[in-house]
Amino acid sequence: MKSKLKAILSQVAQGKLSAEEAEKILQPQEELGYATLDLQREERTGFPEVIYGEGKTREQILGIFSKLMEHHQKVLATRIDKMKADYVMEHLQKQHPKETFIYHEAARTFHWMASDYLETWKEGYIAVVCAGTSDLPVAEEAAITAELMGNRIERIYDIGVAGLHRLLHKAEQIEGANAVIVVAGMEGALASVVGGLVSKPVIAVPTSVGYGASMNGIAALLAMLSSCASGVSVVNIDNGFGAGYFAATLTNTMEAAVAEALNRRDWNE
Repeated sequence: MKSKLKAILSQVAQGKLSAEEAEKILQPQEELGYATLDLQREERTGFPEVIYGEGKTREQILGIFSKLMEHHQKVLATRIDKMKADYVMEHLQKQHPKETFIYHEAARTFHWMASDYLETWKEGYIAVVCAGTSDLPVAEEAAITAELMGNRIERIYDIGVAGLHRLLHKAEQIEGANAVIVVAGMEGALASVVGGLVSKPVIAVPTSVGYGASMNGIAALLAMLSSCASGVSVVNIDNGFGAGYFAATLTNTMEAAVAEALNRRDWNE
C-alpha cells in the first residue's frame, strides 16, 4: 500500500493526476446501496474482493462487477448460474467491447482479466486432484480460483480410492506440486490416502456427491476432519473456491519467503 501511495502522490506532484482522481483511486470502499465494496483488499491480501453470486440478482452482480473493474485488473465471481452469466456477459461486452469475459458453466465461475495484464506465474504448480467425474464442478472452481491468483494448475481427475492403482500411477506428479487440493465425495477417503503419500500441504474439499448415507457431504467432511494423515487441512462442503484461495495463499507465502532468503543472501555476499 505504501508503494502505491507514493506512486500516486508522485503523479499528483507531477501534474499527471488531479487531487480528485487520486482521492477516487485511494478510497478504501465504495457504496452501491446494496453492496459496500472493499477496494483495498488486493493491497492487503494480494487478490481483489471476489463476488459470491448466489442470492444476488443479475443486476447486482453486474453493478458490482463493473465497479470492481474500475479499480482492478482481475475480477472473479463464483456461484453464477448460466442465466445470470448470460445477462452479465451481454452487458459487460457492450460496455467493454475489446475485453474478454469467461464463464465456466461447470464451475459456475465468471471472470475477467484486463487485456493488457501480464500474469507473473509462480514457480511450480498446484495439483488439483479429484476422486470422480461427479466432483469436477467443485474441482474446477478450485482450479480456476488458484489459476487466477497466478498459479499453474495440474488437473488430476477421476482417481478415487475405488481404483487405487490410478492414484499410484499419478503419485509422482502429485508429489511434485507446491500444494495439493483433494476433492472427494462419498466417504471422502482420497484426502487421507493422498496425505499419507506426499510431503506437501493437502487441502481437502468434501463434496455433496454420494448416496443417502453420505448426507450431502457430511460423511466426507467428518472423514476428512478425522483424517489420520498429517498435514491435511479441510474446507467446507463444496467449497472449491476456499480451497483454491488457500492453496494460492500458501504459494504466495512460499514465494515471499524464497525472495526474502535470496535478498538476504545477496546482502551477505
